[in-house]
Amino acid sequence: MPSFRARLQIGDLLPNRGPEEVMDRAVAALAATYTVEAKDVEVVARIPRIVVRFTVPESTWDGENVEAATAAHSMHDAVRQVATTGRLEVLRRERGRWVPVG
Repeated sequence: MPSFRARLQIGDLLPNRGPEEVMDRAVAALAATYTVEAKDVEVVARIPRIVVRFTVPESTWDGENVEAATAAHSMHDAVRQVATTGRLEVLRRERGRWVPVG
């Protein structure tokens, strides 16, 4: 199964929202259709971001990339309901490296 990472910068929480909701929403959006392998929170240059690793079913290279990008955008939409967001990156595991999709 092809493995992907969605990395999303997180800004401020919306009113009456808790920090745990960010990751909960992200994982729920992906886990509804795909297998979530791992999740993490990183801080890069003082900007927090969530990282969720997931797999998509095997098909064609381009088809898998499109499916992963669509899934990551659904995750982004779910997270925007509880927090402001920044850049979304989708990466694919290729020969031991994470490379950008697109």
